[in-house]
Amino acid sequence: AMSGGTLIALPADEIVMDENAVLGPLDPQIGGYPAASILKVLETKDLNEIDDETLILADVSRKAIDQVKRFVKDLLRDKMGEEKAEEVADKLCSGYWTHDYPLTYEHLRELGIEVSTDMPQEIYDLMDLYKQTEQQRPSVQYIPIPYRRKSEEKSKS
Repeated sequence: AMSGGTLIALPADEIVMDENAVLGPLDPQIGGYPAASILKVLETKDLNEIDDETLILADVSRKAIDQVKRFVKDLLRDKMGEEKAEEVADKLCSGYWTHDYPLTYEHLRELGIEVSTDMPQEIYDLMDLYKQTEQQRPSVQYIPIPYRRKSEEKSKS
């Protein structure tokens, strides 16, 4: 579930995870790139050396990070208070980890998120009814930026 699972779990009254389960960071991805990494370009290069497309992506990245942080903070505020919610939202949303970094129940507890590992046997029984099929392709695909039609790509070659 990773990041999508994290968004589902955070507003829950109780988070219960198997000891082998993981959630993921909530850092926004812009065109397949981490928003925080796009912003890093602004810190490392002279503004005159950055193309317009990257500047636009940086603007979108800043907005995306702020929006997700604000949303996560709103989800957590009643559970842990304003200051702690801000701290957790910042850690989850600002590119501290890569998007595919697995957050175990131990990580979440260290952040201050209450997590139980007392998974009811009925949940395992239910999951056994729905076998997962093996897939040859990724479950998530990103549209590359910039998106170009095949005819545009051929004309540039």
